[in-house]
Formats: sequence, C-alpha cells, structure tokens
Amino acid sequence: MMHPISRKNKFVGVMLLVGLIGTINELYQTNQISQVNHALQTGAVIHSENYPFHQKFSEAYQQGKAGNHKHAVQGFNQVLELVSKTSNQSVEVSPQLKSMIHYNIGNGLFRSGLQRLVAADGAIQEDAKFDYLQAKASYEQALRLDPTLRAAKFNLSLLLGVIPGTIKTVPQDPSGMEISNLPQGLP
Repeated sequence: MMHPISRKNKFVGVMLLVGLIGTINELYQTNQISQVNHALQTGAVIHSENYPFHQKFSEAYQQGKAGNHKHAVQGFNQVLELVSKTSNQSVEVSPQLKSMIHYNIGNGLFRSGLQRLVAADGAIQEDAKFDYLQAKASYEQALRLDPTLRAAKFNLSLLLGVIPGTIKTVPQDPSGMEISNLPQGLP
C-alpha cells in the first residue's frame, strides 16, 4: 500500500530544497569574499569584476609598489571617479575613504617628483615642480576630508620641507615645438 505524500511533506521538501540552494549560494559568496580578502591582505591584484573598486584600488597600489608612480596616480584617479559615481547612486562613501584615495594620489605624485628631483644645474625640474604642487594639493584635500589623517599631515610636512615655499612653474610655450629650418608664419 502506497502512502500518498501529504501537503505538509511536500511543503517541507520544497523548503528543504530552497534552504539547500540558499546554503550553496551563501557558501559560494563566502568563498568569493574570502578570496578577495586574501588578495587584499597579501597585496595581490584582484581579478574579480564583482568588486570594481577593490580591483582598481589594488591595481593602483601594485603600480605604486612597483615604482610606476604615474600609473598609480592614474589608477587612484580612476578609483576616485568610481567612488564619485557610487556617491551619486545614493550609496554613502565615507570622507575617510576619499581622504585615503587623495592621500595615495599625493604619495604617487610626491614619489614621482622625487624620481625627477633636480636638473643638471641643480634646479628642480619642471615635471618635478608640477608633481610637487599636485601632491601638495592632494595632501591638502585629504586633510580637508579627514583632518585626523596623521600620515597625510606628516607627508605634507615632508613635502613642504623638500620644495621651496616660493615654487612656481614656468609657463609653457603654447605654440608647441619649433622646427629650426622651417620658416615661421604663413607662406
């Protein structure tokens, strides 16, 4: 004699199946998060496109760590743009996070300027001056967003110790490059 499956048993079976599927999904997501956390802790680049902020941040950080400071600055600027887009979608981004991004931009610019340091005559090169001024602005922005960021205060004081207080960039010639043997002007 066959016992028909009662409605209660069907309901419990469906609930069991839904719970099993939910558990598998949670385990998968936990595994993904754990891989991202491990990559962040070890300083590796994140390859998952599910975490675009973390991916861009880790790529920029690795560029800076490898000494490619200009690429690192570009990467952190992209992170800043990504954070700005996220802010417009009613997801709150903390000022401390934005401050840390500006701090990292300042670090990249400061190190980039230090690589160029001085010209043959002992003067600071124009590229280094530009990097220093941009780094100063980044550190100041970081401190405006988070006045308690001690690392930005320290690096700003180091930067101000490296560059003279009256540093000014020479205006660039807007006409571009001049070719020596060609006449100037219209024929």
